[in-house]
Formats: sequence, C-alpha cells, structure tokens
Amino acid sequence: MRNPILNEIKNLVADKDYTLTKLANEMGKRLNKNYSLASLSQKLRNGTISYKEVRLIADILEYKIIFYDVSKK
Repeated sequence: MRNPILNEIKNLVADKDYTLTKLANEMGKRLNKNYSLASLSQKLRNGTISYKEVRLIADILEYKIIFYDVSKK
C-alpha cells in the first residue's frame, strides 16, 4: 500500500499544474543542492520525506500548512 503522503503531494502538485520533475528541480534550486526526481519520488514512496522538505513543497506550491486542535469543536 502506498504511503498517504505520496498521494497528497501528487494531488497538490496536479492542482497547481506542476510536475514532480519541476518540483524536484525547484527544491534543488532553493536548497542549493542536486535534488532529483528519483530521490523525491523515493522519499514520497517510502514516507521518509522530512518536515523541512514538506514545508518547502508547500512554499513552492503556495500552500500554507496549518495545525489545528481537533479536540476542540
């Protein structure tokens, strides 16, 4: 079974008319290192992507990560 983060990121990328390749390239530019589609895909498949990388993806795609207390209604 796939890791849910893979599907979530793929949906966000598609909603912004982006590609994972373009996303990986932009991440590499912003991190000032070689960041390949293969490494991004592997991290998404394995569920090993870091929170720092998820924040960067959100920034690139112009999303905001929000935490909210689900125990309060």
